[in-house]
Order: sequence, then structure tokens, then C-alpha cells
Amino acid sequence: MVIGIIGGGASGMAAALAAAENPNVEVLLLERQARVGRKLQATGNGRCNLSNLHAAPGCYHGDDLSFADYALTVYPAVKTLEWFAKLGLYTVTEDSGRVYPYSDQANSVVDVLRFGLQKDNIRLVTGAEVTRVKKTDNGFFVTCTEGSYACDKLIIACGGLAGTKLGGSMSGYKLLRSFGHNCTKLRPALVQLKSDWSGCAALKGVRTNCLVNIFHNGELYSHSTGELQFTDYGLSGPVIFEISRDVCQGSGEWVCKLDFLPDVSGDVLADMLRNRKEMPITTDDLLTGILHNRLGRVLTTAAGVRMQQPCSELTEDALMQVVAVVQGLEVNLTDTMGMDCAQVTAGGICTDEFDPMTMESRLVPGLYACGEVLDIDGDCGGYNLQWAWSSGRLAGHSAGGNT
Repeated sequence: MVIGIIGGGASGMAAALAAAENPNVEVLLLERQARVGRKLQATGNGRCNLSNLHAAPGCYHGDDLSFADYALTVYPAVKTLEWFAKLGLYTVTEDSGRVYPYSDQANSVVDVLRFGLQKDNIRLVTGAEVTRVKKTDNGFFVTCTEGSYACDKLIIACGGLAGTKLGGSMSGYKLLRSFGHNCTKLRPALVQLKSDWSGCAALKGVRTNCLVNIFHNGELYSHSTGELQFTDYGLSGPVIFEISRDVCQGSGEWVCKLDFLPDVSGDVLADMLRNRKEMPITTDDLLTGILHNRLGRVLTTAAGVRMQQPCSELTEDALMQVVAVVQGLEVNLTDTMGMDCAQVTAGGICTDEFDPMTMESRLVPGLYACGEVLDIDGDCGGYNLQWAWSSGRLAGHSAGGNT
């Protein structure tokens, strides 16, 4: 029996290795790029946050929130780490539950997977862009730019549209639609946000812990606490990725309210600033020692306080305005950075058209799908790669008849 797999990303490689555990199965892995795992190699700023020990169904999104339950239960993070250990990867787990290769290099993850694919019953074909897939009486016929292949079963693991510069594409959605499957609206997730506030460019590169509250048309929409990074176009960092999934989608006004000292009360901060009035310093250093120096100066200016003014001359109203800005700076959001910059695609092929216990299509017997092409996306912190491993292995084992 020949199992064809389209896509040599995380879920596709996981599916290939799982299917190949059955020695009577031949696996044909087709990857349109020159090498496998290109997007994987760029994740986590090149470190590859490959899983999270806290990965559970509640950390995932999609129209059917229960669809991911079975795969994540049968192939949880703990078993994923055991699987990687057998492949030869040594990992380290942070207190947050995030898992990284001990080498701190994404290459290590890609390399052990690539080594694992070097089995007698796995054939890897790179540079093979699939142009058409047809259902036959005996299985499937796959047409590529460089040839055609027949297989008994077929797994679509093409990934999502996010990260187009690294290989994200519409191919998986198009292939599954050709078999009658439907797709939800696609939008960027785990993505940076744009803003028209001039202070963002002035603070480019500054990182700080922050409480972020997102308001849509004046109503609180979402919130998160963590590391924020300013960029020349707006806001980035884990705290932004965490809540970016549906921000700036559709019409209406989107505003981000930033609290740079969420664990300090306004009264305490006000007393800290009043003490500065007793010091022989200027307003340039009003927030020095409390916040990043550059951030402190920008926030002081945003509060309407003139720079290089003796702190002793500040009025109570001016101090309270600084407190208000430090703990409630409002920044208008204009857009997301789009699919090119997104780490993950929200939305995808409708999961009610697949069996969650096998990943097999309910419309076309012998057709499977896994990973990001489906309408499942996870929180920031290794959850999406865990879904790729779990769903890929489930699809591979199911297709290979070795569940």
C-alpha cells in the first residue's frame, strides 16, 4: 500500500514517520520547496518552540472546539517529547511549559526529522509542486510539475496561508476544495499589529512587560499580560501575538490600552513620582529607574509634560497625567501586518467534514488532512506545532493502518 503525503512541513513529516512505522507501507512524501521544514526552521526566531507541556484542548480555536480533543489526548506533549527523544532530539522545557531544542537552534528539530525520513519505505521528493489530484477507483492520482504518482491513500498536509514568504500558500485549501470540502474565512493569527501612533517608531526595539487591553468600538474585546515590543509600524511581542487573532477584522474602531505597571496601584506610582520632585533632576528622568529610559521619556511627553523641566516645578495635575498615561496609554490600531508576517492561519478547511479520531475525510474515503490546513489554530507558545505533531501522527497512523 502506498500512502501519498502532500507537504513536507511539521505535520507532513510527522504523518510520514507515523505511517512508515508499518513496514508494509510505502510512503511518498511530496514537498514543493527545495527542502523540507523551511517554515519550521524559522519558528521561534530560529529557536523553534516545538511544543508546550500545557497544551490542551482549551488552548485551541476553530468553529468546532472539540475537534482537536482526540488527537491532543492520544498524542499529548509528553508523548511528543518521547517521540522526539527517540529521533535523537535533546530538549529543554522552560517554567512556562514552552519546549525548545537544547541547542537553541531550529535546525536541530528539522535535522532529526530529516534523518528519520531516511527509511527504506519513505520516498521524499522535493521541488514537486502538486498541480492536480484526482480520485481513482483504486486510490488517487497526483500530478506534479515534475511527474505523476499513484497512491492508495492521500494525506493533505500543505500547511496554511500564513508566512507566505517561507512557503505558506493556498494549495492545501484548493486541493481539498477540489474534493468538495469547504473552507472558513482565512485570517492572520499570532501577528504584529499596526498603529498610527508616532510614539511606536520613536520606541522601535524597546521591550517591556505590559498589560494590554484591546477595545473594539469602546467595548473590551480581549486582554493579555506579557512582553510587548515596539516597532516602527506598531506593536509586536508575545503579548500582542496572544490576542491578535481577530483584531482589526471587519469594521469599527480598534484601540489598544497599555498599562506598563499593572502590578502597581496608581496611588503608589503617584507617590513614587512625588518623591522625584525632591530630587535635583529634570523631567527627562521622571520615570528613570521605573521604566525603560526611552519609554519613560516618550510617555512623559505623551502626558503633556515638557522635557528638561525641573521635576520640582511639576504640578500635581501634571504628575497625575503621567500616572494616567503610564497605566492607560491609548494607541489606535489600524491593521495587522497580514499573512506575510503571521505565524499561523486562523480558519481553514471545515473540521466537521473530517473524523476527529482518524483525520479521514467524511466525504472522500482514503483522503486525510492534518495540521494548519484545517480550521484549528492554537495560542502562542508552541501550541500550534503541538497540533501539527498530534494531528500529523494521528493521520499517518490511521492511513497506515497501525493505530
